Amino acid sequence: MEAWILSLVTFFPVVGAMLLLFIRKEREAAIRWAALMTAVVTFLLSLLMLSGFDSSDPDLQMVVRLPWFSIGDLQIEYFLGVDGLSILLVLLTTFLTVLSIISTWTAIVERVREFMIFFLLLETGMVGVFLGMDLFLFYVFWEFTLVPMYFLIGVWGGERRMYAAIKFFLYTMAGSIFMLLAIIWLGLEGGTFSVPDLIEAQAIPGNLQFWLFLAFAAAFAIKVPMWPLHSWLPDAHVEAPTAGSVILAGVLLKMGTYGFLRFNLGLFPEASIRLAPWVALFAVIGIIYGAAVAYAQKDVKKLVAYSSVSHLGFVMLGLFALNIQGLQGGIVQMINHGLSTGALFLIVGMLYERRHTRDMDAFGGLWRVMPIYAGLTLIVVLSSMGLPGLNGFVGEFTILIGSFGSEAIGSVWFTIVAVVGVILAAVYMLYMFQKLFLGPLDNDKNKVLLDINRREIFTLVPIVILIFWIGLYPRPFFGLTEASVAKVVELVSSAAITMR
Repeated sequence: MEAWILSLVTFFPVVGAMLLLFIRKEREAAIRWAALMTAVVTFLLSLLMLSGFDSSDPDLQMVVRLPWFSIGDLQIEYFLGVDGLSILLVLLTTFLTVLSIISTWTAIVERVREFMIFFLLLETGMVGVFLGMDLFLFYVFWEFTLVPMYFLIGVWGGERRMYAAIKFFLYTMAGSIFMLLAIIWLGLEGGTFSVPDLIEAQAIPGNLQFWLFLAFAAAFAIKVPMWPLHSWLPDAHVEAPTAGSVILAGVLLKMGTYGFLRFNLGLFPEASIRLAPWVALFAVIGIIYGAAVAYAQKDVKKLVAYSSVSHLGFVMLGLFALNIQGLQGGIVQMINHGLSTGALFLIVGMLYERRHTRDMDAFGGLWRVMPIYAGLTLIVVLSSMGLPGLNGFVGEFTILIGSFGSEAIGSVWFTIVAVVGVILAAVYMLYMFQKLFLGPLDNDKNKVLLDINRREIFTLVPIVILIFWIGLYPRPFFGLTEASVAKVVELVSSAAITMR
């Protein structure tokens, strides 16, 4: 059972999607419940995976490794495994999928069956990215996620949905072509597509590592997205339906940061050391740029979208500090961003359903008519800006410690500039909150707004619980990642010694 639990977590959503094909499209309530139950069972399976996970073991666990097909002498495998680098991201994916489907109950009223099928297929693709340990299999999952997300934006998105969907698809596809070429080279030269085997061999010359690093980075940097490759993100977020925005921010962007962590640092440690200062430079530019542009927005959804550029700059800064504090902080901050920004998109979606506008100037004084909604929003806003006692502070503080003492980055100025980004996050988040909830309640349309209902509360409360849990007692989350992170740091340190 342990060997096959990863296959169940990965492909159970496909089973649910196939089941939906046999439910008449007119039975929308049955379709919604079937999709939700599929997502809930998948989440429970991921918890079963967690219960059998040994956090003290740095290697892959619950491995299923079977021959898939051969190309000449080159064997391609169905190879799944989980370790401390990926387990939290799998849990985040299955958790947010449940909440996202609940959020669609009244928001998606057309082609409900097709929407749920695409959403469940997207979940399989995302989980497969985090568990696939054969480069060919990983690439199949990576590219597969494009298809359902393209249709979720293009069919159920806003007025400019086709523009946003095509832009999202083309940007991601363009970067992935370079990664595909690098994967082919690694497979032919290394005689295998197995990621652990390639990492263990460490037979790639330093000069080739540089180019292979850039090829993989082209795909991952666009997905993060790092400045200046971020321009697809605001359009995709703004035009996507609420559930699509939650998954896009909460999980899909993490596929990029996870890619850097798993593949760039593991396969190309020498290139990672050489390029760490440059990655840090682009990361801190993204931190400041994302925060500044977020503050300039009038559309609240676009503000949250640009905040992701800033927050994920912190993640990249932590990962390329190349020490335990930076890497652990980066992984935990991936989870924190998924929770906080995912919740912000849920919050924006709830308001849009009531007012059908996202212009902040159309609001004000909402605390008087929507106190529960305002209270939960305040917690999420404080989390996103890194208030001590909440999850955002834990991740950012650990990242700043790691970057401050990083030999790979080589300068404390990166940390100093990043701290300015923390201040700017407080500025644009509090500005957004003030525009929506404080001040006079002048608009007659706002005076009759109803507070959020029980279903909407249920989508936010689990996230709020995790926000406090990670903020007050982060030890279990750091414990799950510690052994695997130490292995990555040891690998990079060995490469540094070889370079000297």
